[in-house]
Amino acid sequence: MTTPTHYREQVSLPGQTHVAEGPYDQTPMYLMHHAFRRDLARFEAAVRATPLGDVDTWTALARRWDRFATVLHHHHQVEDAHIWPVLERHADEDGETSATEMLHAMEAEHGQIDPALAAVEEAFRTMAAHPCVDHRNALDVRVTAVRAALLEHLRHEETDALPYLQRVTTPEEEKAMSKGAEQGYPLRITPFVVPWVAERVPEELITPILRQAGPAFVVLLRLTRSRFRRGEARAFRYA
Repeated sequence: MTTPTHYREQVSLPGQTHVAEGPYDQTPMYLMHHAFRRDLARFEAAVRATPLGDVDTWTALARRWDRFATVLHHHHQVEDAHIWPVLERHADEDGETSATEMLHAMEAEHGQIDPALAAVEEAFRTMAAHPCVDHRNALDVRVTAVRAALLEHLRHEETDALPYLQRVTTPEEEKAMSKGAEQGYPLRITPFVVPWVAERVPEELITPILRQAGPAFVVLLRLTRSRFRRGEARAFRYA
């Protein structure tokens, strides 16, 4: 079956660099990207503003980074397993060398970001255990580097990869991608992911998305949001 020709209205969130017009709703992808951008800005600010002696806050930041990195890791796994291979097959079959190179670059960027996330995790643990100016500076360098790398990766994905997906993917392939994404995040992190992705997003946008995923997700947001926000206030109190 060929790709549909009708376009759907796409969402544009703060920080988003491009809207990939096309037949498939990219709202879930853009919501994830929005949350990644939001978190990185807050982590960068928190690292620079948190007092050296506030060990409880450094510990909370370290735990919060672990959760951020876990979600990003699974997000990349979904793309590597369910999205890039489909698009690469189209590029190979159609002889689109530039698309093949772009998709290989997307995978390579994942390979660069993942070890950088682990380096930040270690730097946060070091800072929580032995807070000092040198450890803060080292952590600042690593967080800043990860933020720059991920922002560039998200820009690349939004301006090149997602428009290509809209252009070549069939409805059957898009449905399989969506199913793979739904199954790509372990149930144990769902109570964090739901309020996390909804934070600082208009209710009129997030509520229909959760209803579409299932009524249980609307209830889950209601049950987890207050606790999530208390954790955010604790970790990012100086951001």
